[in-house]
Amino acid sequence: MTLPGTTRPFRHFHDELAKLKERLLYMSRRAEDTIELAVDALITRDKNKAHMVIESDAELNALEIEIEQRGIELLALQQPMATDLRFIIGAIKISNDLERVGDHAVNIAESCLSLLDQPEPVGMCPEIPEMARRARKMLGDALDAFIRSDGALGRAVCSADDEVDALHDSVFRIMLTHMMEDPRTITPSLELLLVSRNLERVADLATNISEDAVYLAEAKLIKHRSEERR
Repeated sequence: MTLPGTTRPFRHFHDELAKLKERLLYMSRRAEDTIELAVDALITRDKNKAHMVIESDAELNALEIEIEQRGIELLALQQPMATDLRFIIGAIKISNDLERVGDHAVNIAESCLSLLDQPEPVGMCPEIPEMARRARKMLGDALDAFIRSDGALGRAVCSADDEVDALHDSVFRIMLTHMMEDPRTITPSLELLLVSRNLERVADLATNISEDAVYLAEAKLIKHRSEERR
C-alpha cells in the first residue's frame, strides 16, 4: 500500500537524480572535447582553436557550480541513503575533477600559443598525441564506470594510468636530449614538457573518477591503495 503523498516526492527525487546524471555526462563530454581540441590546436598550430579552448573554460566552470548546487540540494532536501548518497557525493567530486580537466586543456592551449611565437620550433614527438588519446579514453571510461556503477571498469582505468606515466617519462627524455643538443630549443622543449605534464594530470584525474566509480559500485575506498586497484 502506498501512503498518501509519498509517491510524488520519491518520483521527484529520481527525476532530479536523473538530471544530475545527465548534466554530469554532458560536462564529461565537454571536458573530453576541450582536451581533444587543445591537442589538435597544438598539432596543427592553429591559433583560433587554441583561443576556442581558452574561451570554453567558462562553460566548464559554470557546469561545476550547477552540478554542485544540484547535488547539495538533493542531499539537503531528500536525505538519500546508500547507493544514491554515494552517487551524489561522487558526482560533486567528479564535477570538480572535470573542471580541472578543463584547466589543463587551457594550459595546453596556452602552450600552443607560446610555441607559435617561438623562432626555433621543436618537432612534435608522437608520444604526446598518444598520451592525449589514452588520457581521453581513460576519462570517458572512468565516467562510464561511474554512471554504470562498474567497479571492474573503474579498476581497469586505474591500471591504465601507468601507461600514460611511462609516455610522459619518454617525452621528458626526448625533450631533454633536444635541449642538450641545441640550447635554442630549450624554451619550446619546456613548453612541450608542460603539455605532457598536463596530459599526465588529466590521466590522474580520470584515475580519481575511476576510484569514485569503484566506491560507488563496491562501497570500497581504493584511493592510495595500489594493491586494491587490481
